[in-house]
Amino acid sequence: MANATETVVERELVIAAAPETVWELLVDPEQASAWMGLQSWSDPRPGGVYRVEVIPGKFASGEYVELDPPSRLVFTWGWEDDGNAVPAGSSRIEFELTADGDGTHVRFVHSGLPSAEAASRAICRRDAEAPAWPGPHVSYFSSSFSAAELMQ
Repeated sequence: MANATETVVERELVIAAAPETVWELLVDPEQASAWMGLQSWSDPRPGGVYRVEVIPGKFASGEYVELDPPSRLVFTWGWEDDGNAVPAGSSRIEFELTADGDGTHVRFVHSGLPSAEAASRAICRRDAEAPAWPGPHVSYFSSSFSAAELMQ
């Protein structure tokens, strides 16, 4: 639950892929790199850590809090660089995946952000000129599913 001083970003979308496929794109480091950044490392279990190189030399990291495959994923998130308003592990991201016909309804909540400005800077961006969430990441995330479906 957000307090009066924090900002919460919430988005919903429907992806043309099964929840199991969407789940793997969230927790598998190789697949997550296709939409989150350049490369990622992950230990998807409660208390396990992950790290993503979002753009060259800029890393985001956090810890898995809750995993209920393929329906719910919760982890902490933030930037590793010093002085950032959203330091590593200081905010919380939740994905809720629900079957929706042949696809998946995805609900995304990013909480614990200290301000609207921090929210606009905190959400993973592929490059400095790209808009924040839902910006290009929804496109990268959505387009990753088509490729993943073809690999099954």
